[in-house]
Amino acid sequence: MIAASLNSALGRAGLLLMLAASVIGALTIVVGIWKGDKRLLRQAPRYAWLALGGSLLAAIMMQRALITRDFSLAYVQQVGSADTPPLYNFAAMWSALEGSILLWGLTLAAFTGAVAWRFRKRSGDELVGWALVVMFVVTAFFAMLSFGPADAFAAGAANVTSGPGPNPLLQNHILVLFHPPILYLGYVGFTVPFAFAIAALITGRLGEGWLEETRRWALFSWAFLTVGILLGGWWSYEVLGWSGVWAWDPVENASLLPWLTGTAYIHSVLVQERRGMLRVWNLSLLIATFSLTILGTFLTRSGVIQSVHAFGNGPVGTWLLAGFVVTVVVSLGLIAWRGDRLRSPGTIDSPLSREGAFLANNVLFTVFAFVVLLGTVFPLLIEALQDRRTVVGAPYFDRLSMPIGIVLLFLMAVAPVLPWRKASGELLRTRLFWPAWCGVAALVFSVLVGAAGWAPLIAFGLAGFAAGAALRQLVLATRRQGWRGLVGRANGGMIVHLGVIMIAVALAASNSFTHSATLELEQGEVAEWGGHTFELESVTVEINDAESERALKANVILDGENIYEPAITTYLNQGVTVGTPSVRTGFTKDVYLTLEPGAEPGGTVAVIRVFVKPMILWLWVGGAVMAIGTVLAAFPGKRRRATDPVSALIATPDLIASAARNDAPLAAGADDD
Repeated sequence: MIAASLNSALGRAGLLLMLAASVIGALTIVVGIWKGDKRLLRQAPRYAWLALGGSLLAAIMMQRALITRDFSLAYVQQVGSADTPPLYNFAAMWSALEGSILLWGLTLAAFTGAVAWRFRKRSGDELVGWALVVMFVVTAFFAMLSFGPADAFAAGAANVTSGPGPNPLLQNHILVLFHPPILYLGYVGFTVPFAFAIAALITGRLGEGWLEETRRWALFSWAFLTVGILLGGWWSYEVLGWSGVWAWDPVENASLLPWLTGTAYIHSVLVQERRGMLRVWNLSLLIATFSLTILGTFLTRSGVIQSVHAFGNGPVGTWLLAGFVVTVVVSLGLIAWRGDRLRSPGTIDSPLSREGAFLANNVLFTVFAFVVLLGTVFPLLIEALQDRRTVVGAPYFDRLSMPIGIVLLFLMAVAPVLPWRKASGELLRTRLFWPAWCGVAALVFSVLVGAAGWAPLIAFGLAGFAAGAALRQLVLATRRQGWRGLVGRANGGMIVHLGVIMIAVALAASNSFTHSATLELEQGEVAEWGGHTFELESVTVEINDAESERALKANVILDGENIYEPAITTYLNQGVTVGTPSVRTGFTKDVYLTLEPGAEPGGTVAVIRVFVKPMILWLWVGGAVMAIGTVLAAFPGKRRRATDPVSALIATPDLIASAARNDAPLAAGADDD
């Protein structure tokens, strides 16, 4: 009982410290700026570290409560169990509403502390000060949620000595340990560039310096969000038993939305740094990205949608929706206030230019985001206004996203070879010659291996075209600088493009050419289908040591070689049955097996559902290539010129206009050829 009260008391004390430090830190900076008191401004980092310490204490006490099975807490009663394996018991902290908000707050406090440490020598700078104010306010908001409506340390019912454990879908694959935290790093990380954007609007320092300060924060946040989404697809593929990676689920869409606007920002910020253009657009993209993370949190945790990912009805929905509205209104108000100072000194000279291609890219990503947002919230609006349920399914998303994806592949091929300002026809013919032949070769190869249908063939051809353009730039870079030429924004970006192309090809192939069958296998007989053989060796049942899981397995010999074990697992504490697929992963295709209901332990018959899915492996390879490219893009290449960060922060519109007129690189330099 003493240990139980200790978990609750120290956990709530940590949350209170986080809340108090965030509020006091924000007020200290505001007063310091108002009075011009540098001493107060220099104290701000201490409050960031106090908030981080409080959040860390709360997370540690929650983990302690889960490890010690402290069933005096309502949250442990909800997700804890003496039978849960240690790994999934640790991950149980983010398996339901209150714990996920706790993890969100910890991640946010960590980013706030990191920003305070990174800029600790410039804490007297007003731009840095206002950015910390924004981060303190957001941290205080989530601390308030954890301390109030989403209290993970609330007392539970008396005399409870056991719980059901986490959702069965969250305790049957190791990816549950990595997918949510990495996704949160992506979500929360965009708070940093958003905070500096708001600070730039407040201070009126609207040059391109704040972009340079936050470039890596935005890039790595985008990378974490990318990897998190891909890990979610991997989890879906290996856990849910439907053989797919993306179902346009509302919660999946909630993570895709900020990724789309964040991707648009990562591209268009290059135009602002190089030409001083798209200032309002970039600010709007950052605001949209941050706001969509709040909206996504609302969709996931408010109970307004039904999803395998959602946490059901919760008390935080109204608070999150209010936070979303306040963020949008205040941000747009600041843009309107500074509208006269946001005029861009540069203009697009020709659509056939790199900035023209980036703008087209941005428009497509924005349209894509609108399509996904509309399809996600439309059923909610219909239910709210007409009190009837409607469903926007995969056909809507597939039909509208396919042409957007095809045009984006085309832009990925053309944009890297375009110069700034204007391209001549002769230049385009020269630079696109080999990429175009790569596209033709990819199309011919696709036809030869049996691909059919206009959409996948166009996708394969454009993928070859885009890959050729990326490889062309990488070859030129390595010829000039050796392997060091792969480092830098432009060439690291080309490696990211190659990863995206791999994913696009894998999705086009798997979605277009998957075929499946249902086979009734009898012990001792060999069934043939799809160029493969299947033989049922036995049907067995396994019960874990804690007697909390019962797995009915069909042991199937695939192609006369290895045994694969598709299963149906029953989680006895919850009374929930979950199908567990078994997959043979290959270089060119996967063979995916699931067990249909009806098999009996020791029986001689089992019904197996078989999917043959081409090129799935390249989804995960593409994600790894994207991660590598992002790391390379985060560091300056040999041709980039270092800039004093302080002078960059105070870059004036006149300086940028001069740079734009002379087509000279701005603070960030240039990596293009």
